[in-house]
Amino acid sequence: MIAIIGGGICGLSIGWRLAEAGKPVTIFERGKAGRGATWAAAGVLAASTESEPAEESLLPLLLESLSLWPAFAGELETASRLPVDLRSEGLLAVAVDRDDAERLAFQFDFQRRLGLSTEWLDGPQARGLEPHLSPKVQAAILSREDCQVDNRKTALALIEAFTRAGGVLREDTEVSEIRVEGGKARGVIAGGEEIVAETVVLAAGAFSRAVGGIPEHLRPPVRPVKGQMLSLQMRADAPLLDHVIVATGAYLVPRKSGALLIGATVEEQNFDTALTAGGIYELLRRAREAVPGIHDLPIAEMWAGLRPASRDDAPLLGPCALDGLVIATGHHRNGILLAPVTARVISDYILTGRWREDLGAFAAGRFAA
Repeated sequence: MIAIIGGGICGLSIGWRLAEAGKPVTIFERGKAGRGATWAAAGVLAASTESEPAEESLLPLLLESLSLWPAFAGELETASRLPVDLRSEGLLAVAVDRDDAERLAFQFDFQRRLGLSTEWLDGPQARGLEPHLSPKVQAAILSREDCQVDNRKTALALIEAFTRAGGVLREDTEVSEIRVEGGKARGVIAGGEEIVAETVVLAAGAFSRAVGGIPEHLRPPVRPVKGQMLSLQMRADAPLLDHVIVATGAYLVPRKSGALLIGATVEEQNFDTALTAGGIYELLRRAREAVPGIHDLPIAEMWAGLRPASRDDAPLLGPCALDGLVIATGHHRNGILLAPVTARVISDYILTGRWREDLGAFAAGRFAA
């Protein structure tokens, strides 16, 4: 049996692929599956736009996973008989003043040097694509490859596909400890019960470091990074936006339902998930600068989530020095984007015993020394 600790998008995706392959798999989730960081996300698949200086080694993995999303979404919809709403209108990063424009020009130059196929637009060109952008918008970067998926629908589809494939989902069951005997992970202790497993996958997101039984020097250095978000309601038949809009300090994500997601703060607040007046105000202020038409939209929902971040903001993937334990955590802001490739490389390793040599930059034990 394979035990997966964590029922977020990565744990569910890995479990689905393994169950499809005929493996007996049980996912243990401390709360409700898909209702943690996965539920709190926005579903933006922004491989090009998310590229930043000092994170060049992450870009090939982001692009690979982005290329997998269409097939992943199609297979998931077929297996679950549920929609995930993958949308391919693209993404616009906009500048509303001169400082923003200079930052955007620097980002565009960086993207071009990386060989990314983004496009530079002036203000009128940007408003030609999105007429509700502010007249103050001076410039924009268009990424036609970046897209979005409904992360909440994806979570529900993964739960359905996983259980249809024969996987066992144990919600409200916290794994307190990984059983280690003779230098090997032999199973888990969950809800006071001892469960034997031939392989244990640690995919518990921001809570990965709290799982007991792992030697201290091998515990994944993952911390929670708080993100506050809110959702406004547009008319579904007359949305303000079609593209995902990224402005300084906020992004806006239109859904088919008419929901308009606005996110997200980046806060080092440990495991605090309280909403704050300042956090929500700043998101609304920044979003309104880019799209003034949101002013009269009703607020539908507000929430906060915890991104799992490693020391270098890149994921920890693969086997580690503890035999029988496989790590899949620390995806930070790219958990939704990286789910298909994470599911592929982790399930392939468990099924074949072979690990991809080109993934050394994401080795689970790279911080152990």
